Amino acid sequence: MPDKIAAIAYQNKEVVYNILFQATAETLRTIAADPKHLGAEIGFFAVLHSWGSALLHHPHLHCVVPGGGLSPDGTRWVPCRPGFFLPVRVLSLLFRRLFLEHLQNAFDSGKLRFFTTLENLRDRREFARYVESVSKVKWVVYAKRPFAGPEQVLDYVGRYTHRVAISNNRLLDIEGGRVSFRYKDYRNSNQQRTMTLSAEEFIRRFLLHVLPRGFHRIRYYGFLGNRFRQEKLARCRQLLGMALPQVPPEQSADLDYYDRHEELTGTSLRICPVCRRGHMLVVELLEPLRTPAITDTS
Repeated sequence: MPDKIAAIAYQNKEVVYNILFQATAETLRTIAADPKHLGAEIGFFAVLHSWGSALLHHPHLHCVVPGGGLSPDGTRWVPCRPGFFLPVRVLSLLFRRLFLEHLQNAFDSGKLRFFTTLENLRDRREFARYVESVSKVKWVVYAKRPFAGPEQVLDYVGRYTHRVAISNNRLLDIEGGRVSFRYKDYRNSNQQRTMTLSAEEFIRRFLLHVLPRGFHRIRYYGFLGNRFRQEKLARCRQLLGMALPQVPPEQSADLDYYDRHEELTGTSLRICPVCRRGHMLVVELLEPLRTPAITDTS
């Protein structure tokens, strides 16, 4: 989203992030269903990220889309052209139009709130001028090259679905009330650079990316949608001549989560993660803190 829309999103996270998902899904499914482009029902999932490498507010979606889809009558698998999925310029134009239409509808229904530097947007004419200014700039839709295979898809998904704004391995130093971390300088060929911020500014930037309570940041669409996923995935595999996935045997109910974690990952939660020799032992279980009731002393 352009910076001006990101500013509205920051003050209306739930509403605008939902619009981002909705407009993206409608765009991909509409262009893919058009016989001039693919003429098929696609399936995909989308993951919301709200940050850039320097922790500034930069809302965007990562979408993972198979290279093809089901024909309208469900009798054929329609593949995309090798190395090409859908035209980026067409996607960008439709995405911009749909997003701004949904944003206008949210304004008309009183769902948007504006504060501080955006207070003037409470006026309908000011809001219209603001929206018109972003309707004339280029919106970025980027189509990444296809993955090399299932293992690469899993690696990508593992890195992007449940990550947070910054991981521990990017933190370099915390000293004297200042935090240093690595970031990518996208304007200079993605060079790795170091940024140092005051602790207060670092915490402020990190908290920019806290989502509304209960918000779903991973969503599934088309033949990957929850309602018909099992049935449609089976049909896709049949049309592609793929073997059905093997269902793993049920695990014993006697296994606790330590054993299950070790079976799945090959690493033990019972071993000290620092020295890798000592064993972790439960010393005490801490009860969750409860906010004390406020006594009326008036």
